[in-house]
Amino acid sequence: MATNAIHSTPVKTPNQKSNSSSISRRPQSNAMDSSNPSSTSEFRSRFEAYNRLQAAAVAFGEKLPIPEIVALGGQSDGKSSLLEALLGFRFNVREVEMGTRRPLILQMVHDPSASDPRCRFQEEDSEEYGSPIVSATTVADIIKHRTEAHLKKTRTAVSPKPIVMRAEYAHCPNLTIIDTPGFVLKAKKGEPETTPDEILSMVKSLASPPHRILLFLQQSSVEWCSSLWLDAIRDIDPTFKRTIIVVSKFDNRLKEFSDRWEVDRYLSASGYLGDNTHPFFVALPKDRGTVSNDEFRRQISQVDVEVLRHLRESVNGGFNEDKFGPFIGFGCLRTYLESELQKRYKEATPTTLALLEQRCGEVTTELTHLESKLQATSDVAYLRRSAMEHAASICRHVGALIDGAADPAPEQWGKTTAEEQLESGVGSWPGVTADVKPPNSTLKLYGGAAFERVIHEFRCATYSIECPTVSREKVANILLAHAGRGGGGGLTEAAAEIARAAARSWLSPLLDTACDRLAFVLINLFDLSVERTHSHDLNCMDLDARKCGDMAGYIGFRASLRRSYNHFIHDLGKKCKQLIRHHLDSVTSPYSQVCYENDFLGGLGPGATSMYKFNQSPASSFFLELSDGAMGQDETTGEDQENIPPKGQQQQTTPGKGTETKDALRESQLTVPETPSPDQPSDAIYGAKKKDNGNCGEIAGRKRQARISASSRNADNLRPQNGSLVFSNGGTGSRSGSAYSEICFSAAQHFARIREVLIERSVLSTLNAGFLTPCRDRLVVELSLDLFAVNDEKFMDMFVAPSAIDILQNECQSLRKRQKILHSCLTEFKNIARVL
Repeated sequence: MATNAIHSTPVKTPNQKSNSSSISRRPQSNAMDSSNPSSTSEFRSRFEAYNRLQAAAVAFGEKLPIPEIVALGGQSDGKSSLLEALLGFRFNVREVEMGTRRPLILQMVHDPSASDPRCRFQEEDSEEYGSPIVSATTVADIIKHRTEAHLKKTRTAVSPKPIVMRAEYAHCPNLTIIDTPGFVLKAKKGEPETTPDEILSMVKSLASPPHRILLFLQQSSVEWCSSLWLDAIRDIDPTFKRTIIVVSKFDNRLKEFSDRWEVDRYLSASGYLGDNTHPFFVALPKDRGTVSNDEFRRQISQVDVEVLRHLRESVNGGFNEDKFGPFIGFGCLRTYLESELQKRYKEATPTTLALLEQRCGEVTTELTHLESKLQATSDVAYLRRSAMEHAASICRHVGALIDGAADPAPEQWGKTTAEEQLESGVGSWPGVTADVKPPNSTLKLYGGAAFERVIHEFRCATYSIECPTVSREKVANILLAHAGRGGGGGLTEAAAEIARAAARSWLSPLLDTACDRLAFVLINLFDLSVERTHSHDLNCMDLDARKCGDMAGYIGFRASLRRSYNHFIHDLGKKCKQLIRHHLDSVTSPYSQVCYENDFLGGLGPGATSMYKFNQSPASSFFLELSDGAMGQDETTGEDQENIPPKGQQQQTTPGKGTETKDALRESQLTVPETPSPDQPSDAIYGAKKKDNGNCGEIAGRKRQARISASSRNADNLRPQNGSLVFSNGGTGSRSGSAYSEICFSAAQHFARIREVLIERSVLSTLNAGFLTPCRDRLVVELSLDLFAVNDEKFMDMFVAPSAIDILQNECQSLRKRQKILHSCLTEFKNIARVL
């Protein structure tokens, strides 16, 4: 918007004829005094309009492309003296280091009736000006006090917030200049070391807008090739199209010139500034003693006369006065600055008028919305309707994100697996030593995609756990207890009990971790849903519908909505933990047939095989790898599956499955020794697996024979030695060679069986049904009951907090004030446009 404020760049060369004639008429009077009265009046009204607009912009933080002159340069390069010369009076600015820490906007108003200068300061955060100040010392004190107070409040060394001073005087031009802090190489004692960089950054920010004219000062004693700050100006304005360069303290250089060619070469500076850039050369009185304002202005004019006299009389051949005369002396610079600003004001008037109309409309709309919000604080029905609409929108977007969405951008809002683990606080999978990295772990995902990735990561982590090693003491405690009770299935029962205990101990923490991770994924959807709702409201063409769901300003309600949503997700997590714990308890119960399912299936005939083969696909069967690392894994196979082992290694997808399981099944089909018990029924034989596919009657017909065989083998295996039962190292019909090896081997297979049945049959479906289905079907109902099924008094507590109404009223009052000022400026600029 600011770039359209100036349609053309003014030429830096003033009219040579008019300026040459003005040199001989010093002391220089105000450029507009001798011109057409109507033109002077027109410029003055335009200047006043821009001054009021500038004051409003400073007070309300408006970004308006008002043509302004920004004075910049190094410290002690003469900016303060130049500003005093433009004002026509001194106020000891150097003693308070004016502008070194806060910008100062000087609004100079030519008022023929003001024989003495009248200075007024704009109040902080207001467009109002204070009472007139006449004393120059008081002006300096106010600048110093305001600078120190503001820096103390903000706890900074410099601040871009300007001080605005309006100076009305009969001997100053109609000119507005922003004085900036001077560039320094080293921080002052007691200030942060970063102060020079902060000043440079702030000045660049003030000078960067293209509607501002740069007035750059540099001492004449500094050569162009060694200028410290010229490069900084080039960074802002590379071609110097909007830069006016002023060589200050020019009288210090005059004594070095003896011939004309030396003067002309120095004045041209074409080798460093370019042929189209002509600097001004200015000298001002050096005497800082206390003098009257009239004497001060007389000294300024006298210095201009002496500089010209020296160039004409003390230099052999003089100098090229036709070419460089319009650029020598303070009077020429003052005339050029005023004419340049007048031209900029006139060029920018149409753009300023259009911008004011736009801003007035925007402020009016904002004020109307704020007034309706203030009125709504007492309208419970309106708030309920708007709040319900907003909550329903959040719930709809949560469902959309679960079903799959690409908006908002996953690159910004999604998370990788590592980020999820870190931010959730859950960490890695307990008991898993392997580095579990599911496919797409490096991609930033959210919603349903992130949920499925955690599910798959959980499966990989679970299948990476082997049945832990069991000590001989544990095996002995279980096996010998069965033998002592006359148990009939010692080895099988011992292996099953060990597997059940291991499953409860190792799988339970994994199940809890999975629920916590999935809950974290769903909790993150709230912020994404708010973003989607906001984007939808911005694109909504129906203003009434947009207002109905707009809850942006009601922090209390939004916090309550977030709390209710988080409570709902945490509650789902607790219920899911209870459900999968129930499944774990069921599958590890002593009455569960999971450990012996193969025995029963073995006697049910060929059809049992098909019943047994459920979900035997690897943990990654249908999970596509979409990250960059996926290339090369399946190039030779042409498949989309992951975790396919390299050639030459065991073809096992996850621990506890594959070839080992097949060998274990063949191993476990041996008849297991058992100790017959007279208390058991005659048909209770455990651990006997048959390869024949007979039916249940055939199994019953062989019971007696199996029991006799088992008794004899058990007696050999558990024979007395020195009066006690011990583990035999002799053969028991098992390839392992001992009861301990047989039990450990069988326990590992039972553990794998329990794990597979638990994960494939129960947990995965429970997690999906326990988390996703309620989020789709019950979320809006649960949130509505929690937030809206309350009486009006409790409902309004979410909206009208203490002092909230006062804040809204203050905002409305401030907007009304801004609206009034902007409309007043708009009316002025419309009148100016009619004159043009």
